Amino acid sequence: MDERIIIDPKILSGKPIINGTRISVEFVLELLASGMNIEDVLKEYPHLKKKDILAALKYATSVLRHEEVYPTAQIA
Repeated sequence: MDERIIIDPKILSGKPIINGTRISVEFVLELLASGMNIEDVLKEYPHLKKKDILAALKYATSVLRHEEVYPTAQIA
């Protein structure tokens, strides 16, 4: 795992966060999905670095890459 992303059970119930903050990877993804670009996020949260946002994207990609999907029968 990237040292910029940590999991601490004492912070946000163990959700992956940006190290040194209480900002979750999930929250960063929500900001980007809402239409904000990296520069917008950095302006809104100046204590974050571009490397933090890229680490959040890399972490999410890694989680999805290892996700197991089990096809189910479609209901007509």
